[in-house]
Formats: sequence, C-alpha cells, structure tokens
Amino acid sequence: MTTTRLLQGEITDSLIVEKKGAVGWITFNDPGRHNAMSYDMWVGVPIALNLFEKDDTIRAVVLNGAGDKAFVSGANISQFEKLRTTEDAVAEYERVAENAQNAIYNFLKPVIGRLNGYCIGGGLNIALCCDIRIASDVSTFAIPAGKLGLGYRLTAIRNLVMTVGAPQALDIIISAARFSAAEALTKGLVQYVVPVEELDKTLDAYLSKIAGNAPLTLQAGKKAIREFQRVAPHIDTDGITKLVLGCFASDDYQEGKRAFAEKRAPVFLGK
Repeated sequence: MTTTRLLQGEITDSLIVEKKGAVGWITFNDPGRHNAMSYDMWVGVPIALNLFEKDDTIRAVVLNGAGDKAFVSGANISQFEKLRTTEDAVAEYERVAENAQNAIYNFLKPVIGRLNGYCIGGGLNIALCCDIRIASDVSTFAIPAGKLGLGYRLTAIRNLVMTVGAPQALDIIISAARFSAAEALTKGLVQYVVPVEELDKTLDAYLSKIAGNAPLTLQAGKKAIREFQRVAPHIDTDGITKLVLGCFASDDYQEGKRAFAEKRAPVFLGK
C-alpha cells in the first residue's frame, strides 16, 4: 500500500494528513502533550477533510492519535490564557473548534475513530463526531468540564446525548468521572473494544467491510441519519450559548485554570 503525505507545510505539523490506499488518515500529532488540541490543529482539520472529500478514490477516513498514550487528551490548556479568556477570544476559539467538529460530523464518507489511550474532553467530542469508534482496552474516557469551569457547546452535548442517551449523558457530564474502555462500551460511547495488540487488525477488517460496500449508499444512509440527529428548531440555542459563554466569563473558570496549572483541586463558588 502506498502512503502519501499531504498538506505538509500548509497546515500545522501537529496534524499529519496522509492517504493510505483508499483511506485518508488524520493523525493528531503532539504526543508530548498527549495530542491535546491546539488552535492550529482545529483549523487544519476541515482543510484536510475538504481534501479527502474531493478525492473520489478515498472511501473512508481514519482519525488517529500519535504515539501509544492518547487519541486526544483534550484541548491544549496552555493556550487557554491567550485564546479562551476574553469574550472575543472565547467566541473565536469556539467558532474554530465548532467548525472542525462539524466538518467531521457532517463528512459524507465514513469516519472511523482509532482510539488508543486518553480520549478526554475535546478528544471525546472529536470521537463522538466519528461514525464508528474502535477503542483499545487500555483507553480511558471522560468529559472533565466540571473540574475546569468550562462551558460545553450545544452541538457537543447533542452528539453525546445522541450517542449514549440522556441518562448516561447526565452521568458523564455531572460526575466528570473517568471511564475505562469496558465502561465506555457499556455506556455506548464506543461500538468496539479490543485488546490493544488487535486494534489495527480490527480497524483494517472494518475498513475492508467499507471498501466492499457501495459508496453512494453509505453516503445516503449517513446523511439521512445525520438529518434525524439535527438540533430541533424549538431548542433555545441562544439561551444555551449564553449559559456556555457565561461559564467562560465566570470566576470559577479562572479558578479552574489556576487549579489545573497549580496541580491542585479547584474551589468553585458558583460565581
């Protein structure tokens, strides 16, 4: 199989974009930070997907994390002070991250998440935008927003609820707890959990199934399913957005950032 590196020098080196035969690969490439998502990584994702969408020889896309410790461990918190503090900066960061996640979620061709290691926060959001999630048995999952004072945008909550249902979504959000791969499978966060040494074999087998199916049929089915999952028009999106942005404007958010940097438990006051 021929592997071709794409977009090198055009987007951040923290994203590796490759074409391997009939499969496009996007690898989150910052293993020193457990592949935490930077602003530039969010920007690069839609560019890579747009390239794959235009290539009729690409039948599926795999999202992957570099190294053996993490898929994506969340957002790059070292950038929060600069990029997620002022009202304008928060709005811009949310726009870019939302654009990237929508690009994955609405991509017409099948998107497979190869999950190995930490799949936390924004990493779990990315995974939930994939159509199929295949996880190794050493993977761990969490949405720790409650420990940081973050607001979670509506579409990310939509993806979580559509995947696991409201009761499990409430448990995941309210507890901010970390779950094992086995627990994630029980909750419905992933469709497959396999021993880490069988992860690539399982992934290849699934990609082979896709390769034998009619692309237009898969695209039509996926589009129809996504239409059923749209945010209903009666939902108060403006009110939810106001609450989310209010989290970023709160004293608790500042405390969450300080506590994370100082490696201590935060003391939240609800203000």
